[in-house]
Amino acid sequence: MDSVRKKELIEAYKNRRPEMGVISYLCKETGESFLGISKDTKADFNSNNAKLAANYHPNKRMQELWNIYGQNGFEISVIKILKYEDPNKNHTAKLEELREQCFAMNNRASKIWL
Repeated sequence: MDSVRKKELIEAYKNRRPEMGVISYLCKETGESFLGISKDTKADFNSNNAKLAANYHPNKRMQELWNIYGQNGFEISVIKILKYEDPNKNHTAKLEELREQCFAMNNRASKIWL
């Protein structure tokens, strides 16, 4: 790969606009929800799924349910999407606000990452 193309790809990556929002893992059997803020929903789903499949997720309750019911026992979704302009700005506070709104609507929800 030539250096010009490499610089173009790096610049495109820096300026990409990944989907940000609140992700949810809902155990269909128990009704328990696990919510997390995400600055890149696709990457966070991949990361969580890999950790769960390897029996290495830090959320022990979520891991326990995954081991019992498997991936098909969960409804995995983005429940709130953050609309934003600047991909380089820190959006953590807004994402946490969205997650708190979700917690207020679901008393059986807990955080994905403890």
